[in-house]
Amino acid sequence: MTEPTRPLPKPTLDDAGHWHSTSTLSPKSMTTRAAISLPPDRVMPVIIVPGIMGTNLRATTDPSHPQNQELAPGEIAWRPPNGNIDAAKAVKKWNGRNPSQRQYVLAPDTLEVDDGGEIDPSLLSAFDGLDKALAQARWWGEIHWDSYGQLLTTLEHNLNKTFLILRGGRAITEHWVRVNQCDRNLWGASSTSLTAPLTATEFEKFASYHYPVYACGYNWLQSNEESVKRLAQRIDDILQFWSSRRQTCTQVILVTHSMGGLVARACARQMEDKIAGVIHGVMPALGAPACYRRIACGTESSNPSNGKIGNGKAWAFSIIAGESAALTTPVMAVAPGPLELLPNHLYPRPWLFATGPASREGRLDYVPLAVTNPYDLYRETSSWYRLIDPSKADPANKYKGKVMETVKKAVKQAERFHKEVLETYYHPKSFAYYCDDPAQLTFGAFRWQCDSPLAGKSSADINAAKPESSTFQDNRNVSFFDGSTGFFRPMAQDAAGDGTVPLQSGSVPSGKVLQLFATRGYDHQSSYRNEAMLALTQHLIVKIVQGVS
Repeated sequence: MTEPTRPLPKPTLDDAGHWHSTSTLSPKSMTTRAAISLPPDRVMPVIIVPGIMGTNLRATTDPSHPQNQELAPGEIAWRPPNGNIDAAKAVKKWNGRNPSQRQYVLAPDTLEVDDGGEIDPSLLSAFDGLDKALAQARWWGEIHWDSYGQLLTTLEHNLNKTFLILRGGRAITEHWVRVNQCDRNLWGASSTSLTAPLTATEFEKFASYHYPVYACGYNWLQSNEESVKRLAQRIDDILQFWSSRRQTCTQVILVTHSMGGLVARACARQMEDKIAGVIHGVMPALGAPACYRRIACGTESSNPSNGKIGNGKAWAFSIIAGESAALTTPVMAVAPGPLELLPNHLYPRPWLFATGPASREGRLDYVPLAVTNPYDLYRETSSWYRLIDPSKADPANKYKGKVMETVKKAVKQAERFHKEVLETYYHPKSFAYYCDDPAQLTFGAFRWQCDSPLAGKSSADINAAKPESSTFQDNRNVSFFDGSTGFFRPMAQDAAGDGTVPLQSGSVPSGKVLQLFATRGYDHQSSYRNEAMLALTQHLIVKIVQGVS
């Protein structure tokens, strides 16, 4: 008969490649033996790459870098709130910051990644042997806990427990049974060999690896080209860590969210052989008109598809991110990262429109606004539908009247990233999912609506109207060639999506990845808190490992 055992805490690996665990002294009368479960010596690290605003930032602690003029070195610059109490505090803090303060607090070149963010010990305690020190060593504190904590802990636990040891044999653990039983309709997937329930043979190969889970935050205000360098270094550091400790570790798996997908794709293009595969969640492959809305008019505070609670959260986010162009422009207009989320040169055109009041039948006539080269639109300042109002771009007078030179430099970098660094590359072993949900409306296009009829005015007349003034949230007064005036305001979201990324961008990986999944049932920021998406992610990691030799 097998002797009874008691499990010891999760083992740690020393510099020489030896595993250790600790046990308390016990009396001689205790005959239960201490047991330690050692992971395989083949290692496949999994790295979570977050979306824009999903990385915690602080004022740089490097004296050789430009210093933040609003914050002391190491002081928190950006930490998205975790929970309602934290959100209320964040609303109060950001509501008290004027445009000049925001410009200084979020100056891209004065910030660095902050690894001291929240790691909820109550969630860690739900899994045996996973402690805060290990989580911090894996850089989990760099990224937003509410958005990614469930993903981090679920993968760390589930990927490393495939089988249960039973009398007379083994059985698949309950969490993998649930993955296999997950309704494939929730994945928006047709039945293929890639979506079929995982087989015993696949589980056998999968269980031959150890899967330490890491995070890699980045300064999302800087260009994604800079973030690629950070991710590439993180990959090399992780591979070196395990290899130097007598473990076989030659590749990693990347799991991305939103803009993190652009970072991961550009990184994989440079070091494809070090990446076994990539899973992209809700990636704005070609950008999103929501980004135009947030720079040009401030962050939207409501959504027609939201209920009261949802709009309350949207309002809170708008206060934190900036509810007017006067608050968003000083930050985003000079930051290449956000500009790289604008609709790029491949986004289906036209995507920018003007319209007048609805007819008696409720019909609206949409007039395309001139966007031949989107980067020209982002640079120019003369049109009434311009992205950037120079009078709002430098409230602190940091650039001494030359802010548009910095804006144009940032736009040029965004164009370079899209056309030269990223292009249309996807890692050959990639999967992607996006949300195509009519209950999560977003901007598939952006529409300006005039309060007066546009009848009698040609498309050229509307495009050539001159900007006169704007309101707090950048509703725009314009004058037409005939001396009449119009008042344009932004229309609400009206396209299926996830509240941020529309079909036009989310569906682009079709034909470029091994399989694309059109899904529903979650908003953009919460995609990795959705049980079906968590199950899909775990399923796809197993599939990626099958192709590793």
